[in-house]
Amino acid sequence: MSDTPDYVAENRALWTTSNAEFTGDDAARAWSQEEITWGVFSVPERDVGVLGDVAGLDVIELGCGTAYVSAWLAMRGARPVGIDITPAQLATARRMQEETGLVFPLVEANAEDVPLPDESFDLVISEFGASIWCDPYRWIPEAYRLLRPGGRLVFFCGSTLVTLCAVADEDATAEQLQRPQRGMHKIAWPDGGAVFHLGHGDMFQLLRDTGFEVENLIELYAPEGATNHEFYDFVTADWARKWPAEEIWVARKRA
Repeated sequence: MSDTPDYVAENRALWTTSNAEFTGDDAARAWSQEEITWGVFSVPERDVGVLGDVAGLDVIELGCGTAYVSAWLAMRGARPVGIDITPAQLATARRMQEETGLVFPLVEANAEDVPLPDESFDLVISEFGASIWCDPYRWIPEAYRLLRPGGRLVFFCGSTLVTLCAVADEDATAEQLQRPQRGMHKIAWPDGGAVFHLGHGDMFQLLRDTGFEVENLIELYAPEGATNHEFYDFVTADWARKWPAEEIWVARKRA
């Protein structure tokens, strides 16, 4: 893919600004977290069980940001590579590598067009990275290309329902539908840039057409006792206890 869509530059600018708003303590806290958790309400991986044993696996994280997910996997014996389009985010990740001594490759690139060879990885993972900031019709085929036969794709994103209920031009989620599901794809982000989401049927079709077998779709709710996130308060804990706010997809490249 030689053409670069406009939203790539827009999203890079958005995350350059966002990176400046978080302190070094935020990154340090994420990198030092002992347990893998998912999402705004920190659902433990031990309760979800999608990753399994990652020791010895070649892993690529698409849209790694400050690369704390890659760090979590490296601490468990994986060999991660982080991909991100935002230099500021990667600079934070490199600073954390220097502080922790946990070093792995970081590559500045668009997750829709990764400058790495075919079939180089056992696991492709995206946690609110390419999974929402890249066009699924571009990044999912790229994930397929990067995976070895039998390799897995695990990606985490907002739920279809939270996307349908997100209030236009506000960082909030309503209890009523705000947009139609039919034709859902690219959605303007209130602070600039664009996010992407497909309904479940369209996502299943895309994964199958690309050559994946869908193994699981897990819809996550806020656990009892969860409180609103300090920064990501677009969805409240009360809302997310009633409806799924996030979802994890697991698919495998056919051997």
